[in-house]
Amino acid sequence: MRTTALATAVLAATAQVASALSWGKTEYLMVFGDSYTTTGYNISAGINSPTPGWTSSNGWNWVQYLGSTFNVTATKVYNLAYGGAVTSNKLVTPYLPTVINFDQQTQQFLKYLTPPPAEAPWSGTNTLFAVWIGINDVGNSWYWNNVTQAGFHSTIMDTYFTQLSLLYAKGARSFLLLTVPPIQRAPLFIQQGPSSVQGVETSVKDYNKQLAQRAKKFAQTNRGSSVQVYDTSKVFNTLLNNADELGYVNVTGYADPYANGAPGTTYQAEGYAPVSSYFWLNSLHPVWPVHAQLAHGISTFLST
Repeated sequence: MRTTALATAVLAATAQVASALSWGKTEYLMVFGDSYTTTGYNISAGINSPTPGWTSSNGWNWVQYLGSTFNVTATKVYNLAYGGAVTSNKLVTPYLPTVINFDQQTQQFLKYLTPPPAEAPWSGTNTLFAVWIGINDVGNSWYWNNVTQAGFHSTIMDTYFTQLSLLYAKGARSFLLLTVPPIQRAPLFIQQGPSSVQGVETSVKDYNKQLAQRAKKFAQTNRGSSVQVYDTSKVFNTLLNNADELGYVNVTGYADPYANGAPGTTYQAEGYAPVSSYFWLNSLHPVWPVHAQLAHGISTFLST
């Protein structure tokens, strides 16, 4: 997938306020999240354990691009994300009971990376804590009618920011929080019809609004902390709204031969365009070129 001047200009415009810790000064990146973020790293096997590299994008994801292509200071990445994760299984049931959710990922960090080990002497002045969680929280609860979405999202935020408080207590000072992308534009919800699309869109907007509000409050009440919220919708909507110019062949569906992964980033099944020509690999996960653009946007955001 080629990068056009249009995409570059819009993605660069995602920068809002410079982080207290710029990307150029970030020596360690601690990452928490779900299938959009995981690379298969298992810290319980040792912090120097090899990363299998499994992603949901049929190629690199945003963390790998950020830690490689857009890595300007050899930043060391510790990615604790786990596929299917929610904020806490006490609030939303994950697809499997073995999923390591955000609150459990935080406990892994506290167990294996605090105090800072000799292999990773991170500190509040050289380390960025990135969190991209909420996709499964919203996706698995938007239709609930026994609670208000606003009230339930507030409860999720209580747990979300409790985790940040635990990290802060151990020395974390710079945080990057990614919003839930416009998943209402994913095939999973498009196939369910207009009412589902509208319901998910409303839920995503409320979740992200509360995330921004809580982030501001957290930064104000935790001395020395910097909390940046990165709006992923700008990248997703830019790509989706300019699909023809950017070369995507389908942004509302996906190709069945690629849904469970394809053998390589350039693979092309008979009768279909190459896997990289699609926006969605399957019903919910974008293909690697989307992650590349996202990482570009994030690196710009953190460097401005």
